[in-house]
Amino acid sequence: MDDLVIARSMFGTTMGFHIIFATLGVAIPMMILIAELLYQKTKDREYELMGKRWTKAFAVLLGVGIPSGTIAGVQLSLLWPGFMEVVGRVMALPFQIEIYAFFVEALFMSIYVYAANRIAPWVRILSLTLVVLGGLASAVLITNVHAFEGTPAGFRMVNGEIVDVDPWKAFFNPSFFVTAGHVALSAYVTGGFVIASVAAYNMLKADFGSRVYKFHRKALMLGLLVGATFAFFTAINGHESAQMLHEYQPEKLAAAEGLFETQRYAPLAIGGFTDRETQEVKWGIEIPWALSFLAGDSFKTEVIGLNDFPEEYWPPLFVHTLFNAMVGIGSLLILLGLTAFVWNKLLKKDHFPKWMMWLFITGGPLSILAIEFGWIFACTGRQPWTIYRMLSTEDSVTTTGNLATLFVAFTSVYVVLGIAVVSVLLYYFKRNTAEDDLNKVEHTNTGFFS
Repeated sequence: MDDLVIARSMFGTTMGFHIIFATLGVAIPMMILIAELLYQKTKDREYELMGKRWTKAFAVLLGVGIPSGTIAGVQLSLLWPGFMEVVGRVMALPFQIEIYAFFVEALFMSIYVYAANRIAPWVRILSLTLVVLGGLASAVLITNVHAFEGTPAGFRMVNGEIVDVDPWKAFFNPSFFVTAGHVALSAYVTGGFVIASVAAYNMLKADFGSRVYKFHRKALMLGLLVGATFAFFTAINGHESAQMLHEYQPEKLAAAEGLFETQRYAPLAIGGFTDRETQEVKWGIEIPWALSFLAGDSFKTEVIGLNDFPEEYWPPLFVHTLFNAMVGIGSLLILLGLTAFVWNKLLKKDHFPKWMMWLFITGGPLSILAIEFGWIFACTGRQPWTIYRMLSTEDSVTTTGNLATLFVAFTSVYVVLGIAVVSVLLYYFKRNTAEDDLNKVEHTNTGFFS
């Protein structure tokens, strides 16, 4: 592989690993806050127990998310000096503000963990709210750099020189709000379904009707409710994202749908794969006129096809598969939430069948896969540009060379870190079972964080 491919592979691997912890780092504090609010409202200490156990998991995940995020920042500087030159002069604000957002998150999580039993209930809620806002701000600010890459604003390139710099215009680039919304909503989807997956798995191991079973069932329903609700809003936001692509990155939308010819009443292709030779989506299902409506809220909307662009500007055509996988998983997650609601609330059934429980278990891993597919689609679909129509990826990459050894070394580190974090979580929760904590709830009034 040449240096460009190795550099992209190395940074892609880093982000693919880091984004799992970054996403859960945004989502789990929200779940802890919801549990705390329910506890303060109902005085049901099982909700306090949920918050305590999720806080322990969050601490472990944060311990891996921080170094992996640091590695990503270092690799940005070392692998993409051409890109960082532009960022340093135009788009430095998100990186600067993100430091303070992380400081707020870490500070108030420490207050919640170490002083929860010494502070008033409203201060506990305030602390968690600031943790949630700090985590969300960190994710949104860093993702804003990606938004800027797709819809650059706040500067011009004249003969290779950066002129007319306006940092705030670059910060609030055209896709800032849509991208920020998508990141936040999809993170909360993942958090809800990961919690639900763990709860469903523990329910299968517990005796039906036992206190442990009921505790995990409560966590399951909470996770499914939160996850499915945010999945619905993510779908609405996805519609806005498609319209943003139609306006600002039309070749990316065309590649996502396998559309080669510009046309009105354009069909929406579901499934299948894009064949470059025949210029069609093979084995896909076409919904007539749907793509035009998705792009412009009108069946008459003209959607530009790939053939209107030079072939060297085409994104890789496999992004159609990534896009479909992301949307398909999101739709399935909404269906899982609806199924649980109908089964439990409308049909009044307390016992979920085993096949349904296994579907709930798959929800967490699938939601993480959807995050991965979406991230790869977003970055790969922008190729061959680092900054759309201004700076190519080829011109951004380092010329240092000898990257293959580093690629192998970093990948090995991620494997070790991944095994370590799973081992630590399994060890902790095996030594500190839900049954043990429930017994503490029954026999003592001592706070969990004492």
